[in-house]
Amino acid sequence: MKYLKTIFHLLNASLIIFYLYPGSILGWLLYNDLQIQPQITRDFMISSNHVFAFSSLAFIGLIYKKSEKIMIIYLIFLAILLELTHYFIPNRSFQFEDLLGNLFGVSISLAILGLILFFKEKNVEIKKHK
Repeated sequence: MKYLKTIFHLLNASLIIFYLYPGSILGWLLYNDLQIQPQITRDFMISSNHVFAFSSLAFIGLIYKKSEKIMIIYLIFLAILLELTHYFIPNRSFQFEDLLGNLFGVSISLAILGLILFFKEKNVEIKKHK
């Protein structure tokens, strides 16, 4: 569990840096061009890059959590706040599709962990009845 805390904080810091930097750090590293944003997969109504980023952060955060409710509030707040900052950062722009991708990424992690816990409890109940 100690490693999850470190991984969560590193992912969190990295995500914040990537969001607040006025240009694409990954584009600069991969293509030597701050204007190019690498695309993991094609977008479909929401930004797939944002879904992947926030589902990864949320999944690790929800596993590591000290308080599930506080972690969920933090992740939703972060998803909204980081996208809203794009109104003020040069070379960045607010996009509703990115905001939905952020929130969808958090929702996916919540759903997956909820299913894991549900089936884990059902498995325990089945073993008790045998």
